[in-house]
Amino acid sequence: MTMPSTADTGSLEPAHPQAQASSEVRCAVRFPLSLPLVIATDTTEFPARTIDVSASGVCFITQHRFEPGQWIHFSLRMPGHVLATSHDVLVHCHGRVVRCTASQDDFHTAATIDEYNFAEQ
Repeated sequence: MTMPSTADTGSLEPAHPQAQASSEVRCAVRFPLSLPLVIATDTTEFPARTIDVSASGVCFITQHRFEPGQWIHFSLRMPGHVLATSHDVLVHCHGRVVRCTASQDDFHTAATIDEYNFAEQ
């Protein structure tokens, strides 16, 4: 999934600009997008909502605690303006959890996107 740079989109800013100044290195620009997700494991599914999305990963909020290293599957409908297409695009993803932290009411989870494919629209 190749996402346009912020210069290409005009209106999107990276979700975490302060990360550029920290010691954490990002592989791709993250876009602040709140999109519904269903996270599937080998045994069940859990509803979630994205916090931000990049070509290499996703951060999401859910009521379920995931374990680092756990493999997950999910699909998300990327807005056309983010991908510079005339319509939204459904993307099926396979990845693994890299961290999961509890907040007061839910869990904030970061996962890689190791494989993806675009569904036909």
